[in-house]
Amino acid sequence: MADITLHQVRDLVTAADGGSVYLACLDLCGLDLTSLDLRGANFTAAKLCGARLRGMDLSLNLATETASLLIRADLEGADLSGANLTEVHFGGARLVGANLEGATLVDARLQPEGNAVTDLTGANLKGADLRGANLTEAKLQGADLSGANLEGAVLYKAELDGATLTGALGVEV
Repeated sequence: MADITLHQVRDLVTAADGGSVYLACLDLCGLDLTSLDLRGANFTAAKLCGARLRGMDLSLNLATETASLLIRADLEGADLSGANLTEVHFGGARLVGANLEGATLVDARLQPEGNAVTDLTGANLKGADLRGANLTEAKLQGADLSGANLEGAVLYKAELDGATLTGALGVEV
């Protein structure tokens, strides 16, 4: 896993010239990426623990018509509050303690990738829009889904022990 500076990430985004930027397998821990256009970025197996992605749009990149890939990415403690994560693929990602409050995760893919399940243990998903999201086998123990919209979400074999679902739509508590 290669370390990279914020300046180097900016250079990669500039070089992509509106296309998808390839950030797979990079160590981006602790970086504040909020000022960058990372729509459609490939973060496969990237380390983003503690990264700041607050309010970012990681949804479909109109230039390439692909959504961001965060397959098996490490986003432990990352701030993704208010981010547009529509159709983003988080298969097998580690989102332990991540802040996803008010994030849009419509049709996001949070199901297993190979033998790795998506881990949202203790994540803040208050008021998140998870309509149509695939949360098959996702670990949601202790996650806060208060006021989240789960209409049409797939929760097959999801682990919800200790999760808060007060006021959540689309689930029976």
